[in-house]
Order: sequence, then C-alpha cells, then structure tokens
Amino acid sequence: MRSVTLLGSTGSIGTQAVDVVGRNPDRFRVDALTAGGTDLPLLARQAADLGVRAVAVADHAAGPALTALLREAGAAGVEVLTGPDAATELAGRGSDVVLNGITGSVGLRPTLAALEAGSTLALANKESLVVGGELVKKAVRHAGQIVPVDSEHSAIAQALRSGAPAEVRRLVVTASGGPFRGRSRDELRDVTPAQALRHPNFAMGRVVTTNSATLVNKGLEVIEAHLLFDLPFDAIDVVVHPQQMIHSMVEFVDGSTLAQAGPPRMLVPIALGLSWPDRLPDVDVGIDWTQAATWEFVPLDDDAFPAVRLARQVGEAGGTHPAVYNAANEVCVDAFHDGAIGFLDIVDTVAAVVEEHAAAGGGDAGSVEGVLAADAWARTRAAEVLARR
Repeated sequence: MRSVTLLGSTGSIGTQAVDVVGRNPDRFRVDALTAGGTDLPLLARQAADLGVRAVAVADHAAGPALTALLREAGAAGVEVLTGPDAATELAGRGSDVVLNGITGSVGLRPTLAALEAGSTLALANKESLVVGGELVKKAVRHAGQIVPVDSEHSAIAQALRSGAPAEVRRLVVTASGGPFRGRSRDELRDVTPAQALRHPNFAMGRVVTTNSATLVNKGLEVIEAHLLFDLPFDAIDVVVHPQQMIHSMVEFVDGSTLAQAGPPRMLVPIALGLSWPDRLPDVDVGIDWTQAATWEFVPLDDDAFPAVRLARQVGEAGGTHPAVYNAANEVCVDAFHDGAIGFLDIVDTVAAVVEEHAAAGGGDAGSVEGVLAADAWARTRAAEVLARR
C-alpha cells in the first residue's frame, strides 16, 4: 500500500485523484490533503472520507472555519496547517507519492520539497517544472522521481517504455487547438473571456482553460517535455488533434511511431501517476471501436497562435526566461478576464516582457529565491506594460 499526499485536492485533478484512490483502498492510503481554501466544505468531507492525518490551506484566515468543518464531519483530530508554506510542509513529510495538482508557479516549493524528501512526484503542476528547470531536475537526480500527470507527457512516458532512449527520434505533442482552432489572427482580435473559457473537451480552471485558448499551455508543455525527456526543442513537434483521442506520440529512429490513445479524460494519467509503473484495473472505459470515427491532425498555425514558437525561444534561452514567460502570462490572463486587454494582447505582452528580460541579461536560475525574484519582476513588469495599453 502506498501513502499519498494530494496537493490541490479540491481542484479538477485533485477530485479525480480522490476518486481513483477511493476506488482502490487496498492500494493507497491518503496521509494529507492541501487546497487553496476556496471550497472548505469539500476539503473537510474529503479529509473525513479518506481518514487523513493532516490538511493544509493556503489562506491563513481559513483555519478556524476549516477546523469547525472538520469537527462537524467527524474528523476533529486532523492536524490543520495554514498559510502559504503549509503545502510545502506537507509535501516534504515523505509520503510514498505526492501528487501536485496546484496551479501556477506557487507549486515550485512543494515540488522541490516532495523530491527532496525522496517521494515519487506525480506532477500535474507543469509550471513548477517549467519555472524551476534545473533546480527540479537536480532534485530528481539527487533523491526523487517524477511521473508526469499531464495527459500528453503521460502518453509520451507510456510510449517510451517500448524503446531505448537512443532509439527515439522525436516527440509529437498533440493539442486540441482550443475553442478558436482554425481562426486567423484577425479573427481573434475581438474574442471574449467567455468564449475563451469554452474548451471543447475539458472542464478546467480559468487560467489553464485560457492558456489552452491562447496555446500558452501547449508552449509550457513543450518546455516540460524538453525537461522531462531530455530531447532538444527541434525534436519536439506540436500537432493539432481536435478530438484529443491520441494524447501524444513518440517517433523512433526506424520510422515507426507509437501513439497512446484513450478518451479525452484525465483518469488514466492520474492513476498512472499514483501507481507507476503499474496499471490499475478499470480506471476508465476504453475506446469503442465498434463506432465509426474520424480523427484529424492539422499543423499548428504559428501566426495565429505564436505562444508555442515563443515558448521554444524561451526554453532555448533557459535560465529564468521560462519563469518570466509563465509569470507574465498569469498577469495577462487576469487582465484579459478583467476586461482590461484583448485576447491578442496576452501573448504580445508576454513576448515584450520576455524580450526585456533577455535584453537585461536574464536572472539567477541557480536558487529558488532567484527564480521567484524573476517571477516577481515579470509580474510587476507585465502589469506596468499593460497599464500603458
């Protein structure tokens, strides 16, 4: 039986992970849960149902309310931690598996804590790897292991089990294309926040859904693939696959390509993140091959969606450039949903901030403090650039 800590247990990834462990009580014991604090009743119910030892919320003021809810749910003895460092504290307590389902660069310290404690890190928080770069890879080399939970990287990890590293020619990361697939740049000028949140296949949070619409999410995934699988950026392709039945592919040196296929849901990647390298039975239903279906593959339009091209440049530059890319984007997404900027302004502003960072010579990527300083600079600078628009 594996002990598990779930970071972000009330979010999309976290609630599905709770479902997986709940259906496999002989395989997993959940030690701890963390959440931002926006849904305390759900967190309390999860803690009571799973019999956890500790819970944490990022909102320090939420502590008394959570304690009361835990008491009502019959879990009065559960330890309650609060504040911005609470998730890091629980992540570093040495569970066999730590699933990081937090959104954004705030997941970096918990990621490092889990790896430094020797836990297997089931990573859905791609931002922590993108932002942390070599810091995270160093922690992996010294102590821990990362199992990717993003469906694309889980698919690649599964396909890579069929060949040696030297036999890999390239990775092909699939993208849904988001709600604006097929539109030209001019046709994207007047899209609204509500339209950007209408993802064709997945129900996700505001930031991730918007990133899927701009394809910033796919840019982050390209950087993530480079860091996870040690392939150069020119060996990582992106192809638009609207149905999202094939989650990604690996091309080998002999010309063969292995694709991992399944319904456009996250249950299998989450389950594999918890149980790797073993597979759990009946996690999801398979594809119904008795029904006729057509799967499309379309080249990415870099002119309409320049976020992936920019991410490649940022990834090649390395250092703190990926942290700046991610942080500036988060500020721009908020501004877009506040009605302060247009859809195209998101990536255009990110590009301007990244260019300024590069001109200044970048920042210190050798420490968490240096990376987070670059993150903070990018947020401030993005806000200043947006204020002039």
